Amino acid sequence: MGKGDIKTKRGKIANKSYGARRPKKAKAKVVVTKKKKTKSKS
Repeated sequence: MGKGDIKTKRGKIANKSYGARRPKKAKAKVVVTKKKKTKSKS
């Protein structure tokens, strides 16, 4: 159980791979808000 074992987190890091033991970081979600239109009084 170490760097040579691909099923462990340390092995994934050594092998430069990802999986269930070492998931990739989720990208931050961009929140888009709509601007409210205001009626202008003339």
